Amino acid sequence: MDEKGRTLAQSVWTRMDRKAGAITELTIRQLRHRVSTWVVLSVGALVMALLLAFYIDGIRDEFEPIDNDGDSEDWDNDGYPRGQEDKYGTSDWDGESYPGSGYYVRTGEIDWNDDDRIHSGNQTWDGSGFLESEWIDVDYTGNRWSGIVDWSQVDTCPEGDATEDWWIDWGSACVYDDGSYFVSGKFKASGTVNVPRNSYMEWGIFTVEEYVEPEPASMYIDEDGIDWNGIDVNDIGVEIDDDGDCLAIQNDDNGNGIPCDVIWILDADGDEIIEIRADYNVNEDPAESEFEGEMVHRTFIIGTGKMAFVMMLGIFIPLFLALGLIRDETENETLHYLLSKPIHRAEFILYRLLGYLLLAGTYILVLVLIMAFITSLIAPGDSIVRLSDYPVWLGVGFATILVLAAYGALYNTIGLIAPKYGVYFCIILGIWEFIMGLFTMTLPDSTIPMLSISHWALQLIDAIVLIAWPDTLQYAQIADAFNLESGLPFFWQPPVHTLGTQSPVAALFVSCTVLIMITLLMMAIGQSSFKNREIM
Repeated sequence: MDEKGRTLAQSVWTRMDRKAGAITELTIRQLRHRVSTWVVLSVGALVMALLLAFYIDGIRDEFEPIDNDGDSEDWDNDGYPRGQEDKYGTSDWDGESYPGSGYYVRTGEIDWNDDDRIHSGNQTWDGSGFLESEWIDVDYTGNRWSGIVDWSQVDTCPEGDATEDWWIDWGSACVYDDGSYFVSGKFKASGTVNVPRNSYMEWGIFTVEEYVEPEPASMYIDEDGIDWNGIDVNDIGVEIDDDGDCLAIQNDDNGNGIPCDVIWILDADGDEIIEIRADYNVNEDPAESEFEGEMVHRTFIIGTGKMAFVMMLGIFIPLFLALGLIRDETENETLHYLLSKPIHRAEFILYRLLGYLLLAGTYILVLVLIMAFITSLIAPGDSIVRLSDYPVWLGVGFATILVLAAYGALYNTIGLIAPKYGVYFCIILGIWEFIMGLFTMTLPDSTIPMLSISHWALQLIDAIVLIAWPDTLQYAQIADAFNLESGLPFFWQPPVHTLGTQSPVAALFVSCTVLIMITLLMMAIGQSSFKNREIM
């Protein structure tokens, strides 16, 4: 007991509380009165506002259906989409071949070295030669691949000998003064053709044509979708080739002996999809509206959490606020006044960092809650507010605060060890951390990014996402397996540091432990350097 009747523990802890509160409050007050603090925090808020504006603009737009497999297009301009031509077995690269068209039957030819080089008749011709015509089908048209002669673009032949002094492009013709032609390409005509040496000509007839109604291109958009509602793996149906373009070739890419199907591989408990193996041309044209909205929403939250909070605010806020916590007091010659009080130097560093972290952490939490509230109101879904988003946003805030603590301790220590050039070292380190963060997102299994703080923070977010949204893995697999345009596989990968358990909880524990250990280590190094320094 002391003279006032307090126990020793009460007396010691009261003094410690007073010292901690005083130094922490002083640090917050100093940071609040710095112009650089408000500039940095304002820039961060502005960046978030811009990201929200882009998100709102993108999420409110309707997702137009996309023809992922291209079978709604009409490449040969014959009026029939490729999907309809595939059903009829005709070519979408040949304007002569379309549903109901007669097919070409070759009846004869003149090869490059045949003796007889002249043939007469009413034929469909294909090759090069001199034409003396009785009749030409000028309405026989094709496209830029078919080589059919466009008789509306026929010019006068150049002077000299054809094939020796000049040549014309395939799919064209020219006219002589006597009204005869030199032709190179496909054409329908009645007359006589003389084929020069080293050229060829074949001829034939088309079978009788019948009219087939062209189908609208919209029939071949989203016509081969994914038979899963994205919620319950037990609702996965038997995936089949809905539009028949795989059955035409009997493809079995997944090697299960069944052509044109999809293998959904579940985990041992049957609760999660771990792999999707789709045969080529099965589910190749899914309905984007069923998946894109959710993918865009999750991609925005994860991408913002990683790129904006961790890799931008988490790296650069400490650079402006934590680097000079001790160094600035030394340069201003005010440090000896603070240390003249009964306070240990190691405690002083701890309380200074605590004040910085309270200010920066409060700022991050406010930003996170604002982002969570706005995005949960306009996110896809039937509920007014998506409460399932809040654990992810709070996890982003938690990861960012851990990063602020780690970088704050690191930058402060560098400022103590190298007060003159510390800012340059911190800038280089910030660039290194940003690059390692990008490597972590693209190559999460790489070893070198493990030497960075950003790696563990991003792994922490990946683990939190998988805990809060267990089906995120399935959405990423669907985007990859069925070629859906989504940034989700880039911004999110399953966490790798799971101690061999594949559990996101284990990854969460490992990442938190590493970040806390880095913070404590940097504080210990800073305290060791500061403890023996002479204060002027």
